[in-house]
Amino acid sequence: MNAADPFALDAATVRRHFEQASAGYDGSAALHARVREEMLGRLALLAFEPGAVLDLGCGTGHAARALKRRWPRAQVLALDRAAGMLAAARAQSSWLRGFERVRGEALRLPLRAASVDLIFSCLMLPWVGELAAALVEVRRALSPRGYFSFATLGPDTLGELRAAWAPVDEAPHVHGFLDLHDIGDALVRAGFADPVMDVDRFRLTYPSPRALIDELRAVGGGNALSGRRTTLTGRRRFAAFEAEFEHRRDPDGRLPVSVEVVYGQAWCPGGKPPVRTRRGETVIPIESLRRR
Repeated sequence: MNAADPFALDAATVRRHFEQASAGYDGSAALHARVREEMLGRLALLAFEPGAVLDLGCGTGHAARALKRRWPRAQVLALDRAAGMLAAARAQSSWLRGFERVRGEALRLPLRAASVDLIFSCLMLPWVGELAAALVEVRRALSPRGYFSFATLGPDTLGELRAAWAPVDEAPHVHGFLDLHDIGDALVRAGFADPVMDVDRFRLTYPSPRALIDELRAVGGGNALSGRRTTLTGRRRFAAFEAEFEHRRDPDGRLPVSVEVVYGQAWCPGGKPPVRTRRGETVIPIESLRRR
């Protein structure tokens, strides 16, 4: 995306939003926690021992702690662009489950090429702005046969919010999220092999439009679009938005909001690592047994 695109992200605003959200993030990030646990559960099927693991966009450090618990002999790095998030993540690191905290950007990872065996990224990619460039960096940092596990947001996310704003303000209020197929194509172009993706859809409900806006801000998800309105929205315009949203109340009197979560896994060329089945057997891809 370029600066002329109204759906391009303002990186400084994204960083500021997550800095502001860091202190109370966990109290509002229930969906993030649910997605994180789903991702961690899927890692249980991997039957290889990574030497180095990166939690990319670590937030308050819960995934980094779990990754260290899963692979206690691995070096686990927790990377985030927001210093406040890294400060909060300190509480998750201990002498027994210790991990290193690193401040950095997904577009310029402070890592040597081929230095990490597994990269885990839970709901960070929507805030990068340049997905293709971020995936190239992830691919660069991964070792041969390295593994990338991620969750991001699909285009149906916050569709109700987008629709409620559309009649009352020409400026964009909701980020543009990429389709599963576009993400898959970007993975292949970045040099990944055999990407696998699936989608989960959530229906969240809120008592009021203001409650939704407040929660988005509490998790750093406020409007950070380059084309956003830079002046105050104004009471009249916001009241018109609220009126549009009110038409969407369900029979229980709640306001429904859709979230589309895209889960993805991809490997660097050279063959997939062994994978456990649900029964506990280990499956080793035949291509990994061939002579090279």
